[in-house]
Amino acid sequence: MKKIRVGIIFGGRSGEHNVSIVSATSVINALDKTKYEAVPIYINKKGKWLFGAGPKELGSERSEYVYLPPDPTARGLVPIKTSKKSLKKIDVIFPVLHGPFGEDGTVQGLLELAGIPYVGAGVAASAVGMDKALMKKVFKGVGLPVLSYLVLLRKEIEGEIEKCVATVEKELDYPLFIKPANLGSSVGITKAHSRNELIEGLGIACQYDRKVVVEQGIDKAREIEVAVLGNDEPQASICGEVVPSKEFYDYEDKYILGRAKLLIPAEVSGSQSDKIRSMAVRAFKAIDCAGMARADFFIERKTSQIFIDEVNTIPGFTSISMYPKLWEASGVEYSELINRLIGLALERYNDKIKNITDFPSKLLR
Repeated sequence: MKKIRVGIIFGGRSGEHNVSIVSATSVINALDKTKYEAVPIYINKKGKWLFGAGPKELGSERSEYVYLPPDPTARGLVPIKTSKKSLKKIDVIFPVLHGPFGEDGTVQGLLELAGIPYVGAGVAASAVGMDKALMKKVFKGVGLPVLSYLVLLRKEIEGEIEKCVATVEKELDYPLFIKPANLGSSVGITKAHSRNELIEGLGIACQYDRKVVVEQGIDKAREIEVAVLGNDEPQASICGEVVPSKEFYDYEDKYILGRAKLLIPAEVSGSQSDKIRSMAVRAFKAIDCAGMARADFFIERKTSQIFIDEVNTIPGFTSISMYPKLWEASGVEYSELINRLIGLALERYNDKIKNITDFPSKLLR
């Protein structure tokens, strides 16, 4: 049988570039070589697309610059420097891009124009899932519990910092979390216990995004995560818990120190587990997600109240990432998980091409 050519897009123009490279390495290594042919597609930090070299070969002579034309009749990569080489056909794309210009609907929009099936959420779900402010609005709209928050713009922070601080302190209580609205992997996130830390955190966050979310913190909250898999009928994995080695699960704790504990399954009651897993599926459907997502929750220790934090539409796929570990503990091995995700991408594409794009002229008379 002819192998399915899977384009793995990784790298990208975001603060999560390096994380993406590690995730892509894991995905490429786990692909079933009897069914799939891996086609690495690296996007460097300047936004150039390079074909042919995997994560371990970046910058090698094997790489050549390519672009993906928004032409559904082509369905492949076109070399830039020469016209002699043939079109490099791709059957399905697996985006392993974290953060802006990859997880936010931009690449998904290009893939829609190119008419190529792809793993994961569509344009709208990707955009909402990337924007923490919009996502919280959607969650509130369907009745999911979210922590109190405010949204500030970079222009406000840089021009009227004292007014911003006064507004935050009037509406929320310390401790607070300050986050760039459109970023992941805890890049640019800080925790503030005082006014000085709030000011510092706002300055850091607005370096990464024009929109900043200031969220009510819960002291010593439990962090619970659930993996979701599927399209129109998604399923939730068992619950896992992250126990940070620092005050909260920041970038350093995730990818550098390696001291955070991942407890699978999480030590929660049966009723709590059922509630959290149900909320994860509701959140997945609320943003019209597809393929995969990881839903993150907080549990307040004193009251046992559960809050949904966010949904990640392209969760980490590194060897230490929670998403594949949760499915492994739920009975789906890593290679089978990737196989299912590719199947879901093709299923969604085949469903989409059923749509009529021509309006019968006789109805216009």
